[in-house]
Amino acid sequence: MKHRIERPRGISVARVLVETLTIPALLFLGLLFCFPMAFHQPQPHHAELVVADPAVERKIDTALQRKHPGGFDVTAVADAGDARRAVRDRNAVAGFAAEGRHAVLYVAKADGASLEEALTKGFTQLAAHDHQRLTVTDVAPTVSKDELGTTLVYFGIAWNVPGYILATTLLRAVTFNRRRKLVSIAGVAALFSVVGFFVGVGLGFFPNNPVALAIAFLLTTAVATFSLGMAPFVKHFFPLAGLGLYVVLSVPSSGLVPVQLLPRFFQGLHAVMPLGNAVDALRGVLYFDGAGVLKPVLVLCGWITAGSALLGFDAWHHHRMAVRRGTEDEPEDIPEPPVEDPSLEAPTPTPLPVHPHHFGEPLPMLEGTVRDGEQQPVRHAAVTVMDTGGRQLVRTTTNARGEYAVTGLPEGYISVVVSHPARDPLVHQKLLQSGVAVRADFTLHDRRNGTSVRAGTQRFDLGHARHGS
Repeated sequence: MKHRIERPRGISVARVLVETLTIPALLFLGLLFCFPMAFHQPQPHHAELVVADPAVERKIDTALQRKHPGGFDVTAVADAGDARRAVRDRNAVAGFAAEGRHAVLYVAKADGASLEEALTKGFTQLAAHDHQRLTVTDVAPTVSKDELGTTLVYFGIAWNVPGYILATTLLRAVTFNRRRKLVSIAGVAALFSVVGFFVGVGLGFFPNNPVALAIAFLLTTAVATFSLGMAPFVKHFFPLAGLGLYVVLSVPSSGLVPVQLLPRFFQGLHAVMPLGNAVDALRGVLYFDGAGVLKPVLVLCGWITAGSALLGFDAWHHHRMAVRRGTEDEPEDIPEPPVEDPSLEAPTPTPLPVHPHHFGEPLPMLEGTVRDGEQQPVRHAAVTVMDTGGRQLVRTTTNARGEYAVTGLPEGYISVVVSHPARDPLVHQKLLQSGVAVRADFTLHDRRNGTSVRAGTQRFDLGHARHGS
């Protein structure tokens, strides 16, 4: 008899299409709007500027507000030395001092060549209007291979995005608990920071200051730790959250275009995103003698703390659910396991040969022994692992010693059904947690009623358990 396969209805097809296209569509819209809005026709927005002499400050402020409304916040300082120090200490993007026919503009190319050019052009026009000769002094010049002052952004991106990818790969490490994952993040972040630093210094892309190693380490660690922490909470939207945070929002606000030339929205992002703060810290360490480094370092540490807190909260939540499960009598109260994005955290459930495990081999997540009523091993007993919805995850059989082992299972509650000809099948329910091997041992008795499955004092229909109906 042939069975006709029913085609999914239109509404089901539409739902699948919506679920499939949601993340690509949102990323497309994010890239479409964020990058052009940030990079198209950059203009100064509330850039801090200092001017020696209050009388000159009022004049400069009036001229700049007329040409760039809201573009600059002008402050008066005592003399040219204070103006230079304000730029060197990163309290201002430029300092201006005029005396007679001579004027000096202090700028910092390390903040970005486009900002330096915009300031030079604007103040050259102002000086010419007053019949002054302008001298431009760069108080923080970049290395010769970084003429645009943007190389640090590229290195920052190299330490930023792989941190997110590292978190996605660690989500697949089914034999690693949270502690091992955090240790792995620290180790990989240290490796990336060392390699990136020596490549940058060796090729002459930035000065040789080992403090930059610590900034690079903090950036990769911050991104990876926060990504790992948020994964259980964003679930299917993990790719959207990760790429949205670390690409769509981070790159436009990173300093590729000087932050003082960005719209206020992206300036606000720059103040909180890990990439922008890491670039600020790197510039401070490499070109400004450590000025302005404390705040971005604290922000990076804040991301690490937030990620660790999310990991701790998730561990507490799993523990609480396990305690609740231990006090419940009704099997139908088993909570659904977290829904993970299958492309990012979907280890394939796999039977393992039962033998002493060597370094580098996968470790079992579930193992046990099947014996008969006389405690003798039962060979070739069928072991079926199902999720809480009744879907079969993996099937294996016991060896000559009655042993079995499985790995690659998702975290959460599972049902383990064991059956053998002429014996009553049994089912156990277990809670799986990351990096923790769970045992499920069975004792199969001679068959009395061939249509039942026993688990403690409860009985379940075997056909129902297998098909999840």
